[in-house]
Amino acid sequence: MKYGFVRVGAAVPKLKVANCEYNCSRIVDLLKKADKEHVKFLVFPELCITAYSCGDLFHQDVLLKEALKQLEVILENTKGTDLIAIIGMPVSLSNQLFNCAVIIQSGKILGVVPKTFIPNHSEFYEARWFASGNKALVENINICGQIVPFGVDLLFENRQNSELCFGVEICEDLWVPIPPSSYQCMNGATLVFNPSASNELIGKHEYRKELVRQQSARCISGYVYTSSNTNESTTDVVFGGHAMIAEYGSIFSESERFLDEDQLIYSEIDIQKLINDRRKNTSFMEGVLEKKYRRVIFEQKEDEVVELARKVNAHPFVPSDAGNRDARCKEIFSIQTSALAKRIRHTGLKYSVIGISGGLDSTLALLVIAKTYELLGIPADNIIAVTMPGFGTTNTTYTNAMELMKAMKVSIKEINIKDACIQHFKDIGHDVNVHDITYENVQARERTQILMDLANKLGGLVIGTGDLSELALGWCTYNGDHMSMYSVNCSIPKTLVRFLIKWVAENMVDNKVKDILDRILDTPISPELLPPTAEGEINQKTEDIVGPYELHDFFLYHMIRYGATPKKIEFLAQKAFDGKYPVEEINKWLKIFVKRFFTQQFKRSCLPDGPKVGTISLSPRGDWRMPSDAEAREWLKEIE
Repeated sequence: MKYGFVRVGAAVPKLKVANCEYNCSRIVDLLKKADKEHVKFLVFPELCITAYSCGDLFHQDVLLKEALKQLEVILENTKGTDLIAIIGMPVSLSNQLFNCAVIIQSGKILGVVPKTFIPNHSEFYEARWFASGNKALVENINICGQIVPFGVDLLFENRQNSELCFGVEICEDLWVPIPPSSYQCMNGATLVFNPSASNELIGKHEYRKELVRQQSARCISGYVYTSSNTNESTTDVVFGGHAMIAEYGSIFSESERFLDEDQLIYSEIDIQKLINDRRKNTSFMEGVLEKKYRRVIFEQKEDEVVELARKVNAHPFVPSDAGNRDARCKEIFSIQTSALAKRIRHTGLKYSVIGISGGLDSTLALLVIAKTYELLGIPADNIIAVTMPGFGTTNTTYTNAMELMKAMKVSIKEINIKDACIQHFKDIGHDVNVHDITYENVQARERTQILMDLANKLGGLVIGTGDLSELALGWCTYNGDHMSMYSVNCSIPKTLVRFLIKWVAENMVDNKVKDILDRILDTPISPELLPPTAEGEINQKTEDIVGPYELHDFFLYHMIRYGATPKKIEFLAQKAFDGKYPVEEINKWLKIFVKRFFTQQFKRSCLPDGPKVGTISLSPRGDWRMPSDAEAREWLKEIE
């Protein structure tokens, strides 16, 4: 389970009703196919050895004995393999008949889990044949010459890694108010397998998909579901062969319904990620006292992770689907404007003061203020937009800033900071020709002082422009652009800032403003604190200094959201960016990210207020509380 990934699969075999030998052959073929694909866990549909729709044939000894005979064939064919399979079949026991999942590995049966909730409504009348697993009279069963655990209280745990633990529920078990998997996960299961036989009705597959997605989300688990296909009896209903693999609210793989052939889907579940989130979620620390589970221990070899079947998103903060992305941008913009509106209403201050550089962050913040003022009915000229040209300001950014402010009809102030900075250099004895950190930070603090003093003079709020990526890297001047009276971009990463501005350009402004925003989006990111080139171009490109923001946002997401180790982050980045960055370059920028993240915590320890908009926030009052003098040694050692 290197990097925490375990490959799981769901099988949808072609079946013949009551023809156990044929069904067994299809199951064995899929088992062999899955084993070649390095699948470690594979779930088959409910009652797949006999088929689900046998009706009163379930009362026939011939069918029940043949099912056991074919189970032996399946066991024989799995010898020498590491894969664990969950296979559905009827099991007769102590005057009762149970609808069961038999869990097998390498010719051995690990345990048998009976179905808990037996549907007996509408087109379902399973109670005619099957008893609930809650009514079982024994805890062990002799099946195929093996005495194994039997019951609804079984969890299956890896001997080498107890965090790799799975439970099984069957079909209807998922549809009840509190599914058995809820208790299983609260007691340690990180994976749930559901062998099902769910028929198709108009719209049912979407509801079923939502059930799987939601259960995986609330349980912080992987959930692997499969169902019978079209070869079940169509006397009254039709089955579609719906299979899904979900992790923590996301569907990673899904079968094609109504396909008249065998299907195998597989993907990886990230157990480390799930465990990390469970540790953060104190509900999982409470435990569940009213249900006790027996542990069935199994062993598996650890495969080297080379390729992932699941897609790794290079931009995890940005939805890849255009429709979802637009909806996300609209929601984020609404959160930003609502947050600022509340602060303005609370303080009663009618003026907002903001520094406009012609770059991405200040542009987004200005758009947020303008929309907020529109919602509150405050005139746009109460927005005091200040451009403060300095030693590094270029014609491009200066023009962008001026045209944007004019187009948005805000009050414009232009205050050149060069003379004030030169005077300050004299006061502290710094050579103006030495372009070091002092040279840069004097400019940043001068700008912040101007904004703060203007706000005091007018009775207004200084609105901060810094984003989440800059906070993660500490790419801001302490008590300079680091500080404001309210920060609207503080939990928006740089990769998302671009999309937000683009969304506003396409949905909320006229063509004149849109053209200006498009030019700003095409401008390289820079603090513009060093003099321009001889050609008047930007001489200080942030991404040349600290690295590509898309990489840093990727590192930030996986390290903070899921506690991923540097090795795992590097592995995921190689998959996500697929050759765009050599591994040496990923390693180089990851080292810089870790160093800066640790050493710059002191800046995050005293941040101004600002709204959380996503799952990651570095606010010291909310999601991230870290000592400023923590050591990065162990993280850097792993990168080395």
